[in-house]
Amino acid sequence: MALEIRLYPDPVLRERAEPVDEITDEIRRLADEMVETLTLRVGYGLAAPQVGVRKRLIVVDVDEHFYVLANPEVVQASEETELGVEGCLSLPGIEAEVERAKRVVVRGLAMSGEPVTVEAEGLLARVFQHEIDHLDGVLFIDRLGRAKRQRLLKAYERARREREREREREREKAPARAL
Repeated sequence: MALEIRLYPDPVLRERAEPVDEITDEIRRLADEMVETLTLRVGYGLAAPQVGVRKRLIVVDVDEHFYVLANPEVVQASEETELGVEGCLSLPGIEAEVERAKRVVVRGLAMSGEPVTVEAEGLLARVFQHEIDHLDGVLFIDRLGRAKRQRLLKAYERARREREREREREREKAPARAL
């Protein structure tokens, strides 16, 4: 079942997520639903707070390889950085260049409960950093200068209002339902 993605400025996006104490069937089910949601939304990654769950759980899909990690953390990051364009399912319609470490080592727990270490570079490293930021209540716009962030948020708000108007037009066109 696809989950509803929370959109900025939903407060859950700004809260620090709680650690996953144990890999339970409930956590595995949430992970499966997050994978399905990510697949339907065509993104690279999704963090549990983005679907309203304050748990440290992420799913990442780069090059058709899924990583599902509980309690992920960057344990090593290269000093070498690179700029890359980022967007976010919780901030649809805007994107910006963000500077990130070029290579990272990420540790977490697989859904089997076993510890996992992933060495990532390029896009995969960027996605891990982006999703782990979500677990700390940090959005990609927070990594931009103030003026650029404000410009993007204005554009986001315009796009959000336009989506609302479009939904209202669609509702008006829909035939009334008989009882």
